[in-house]
Amino acid sequence: MEDVKFNFEELRVYDKALDFIDKIYKITRNFSTDEKFRLTSQFIRAASSIALNIAEGAGDTNPKFNRFLNISQGSIKECIVCSSIALRQNFITVEENKFLRSELSSMAKMITNLQKTLK
Repeated sequence: MEDVKFNFEELRVYDKALDFIDKIYKITRNFSTDEKFRLTSQFIRAASSIALNIAEGAGDTNPKFNRFLNISQGSIKECIVCSSIALRQNFITVEENKFLRSELSSMAKMITNLQKTLK
């Protein structure tokens, strides 16, 4: 049986978003168990939302895809806040925060560039 591949799976930003989700799962495993249903849950949901909205909007009309990409951009901002909170609460290191912010910045730029091609 051949592998079935969807068009959105060919987008580099989608792959980058999946890698980011993996990193968030790994990092949040070290968070306090008290945070399981608070920051951990929110961070994972926001990170997942980046990829989910890219996938949901892909293949639709350009204006609809752009709307979903805007939602992904909002989720990136949520992740920035989650990372800042995690740093302030000493759940992550300064280096981890810098890495996460760099990855988020890169995805934001990729999404912005993708949106430019839709106009």
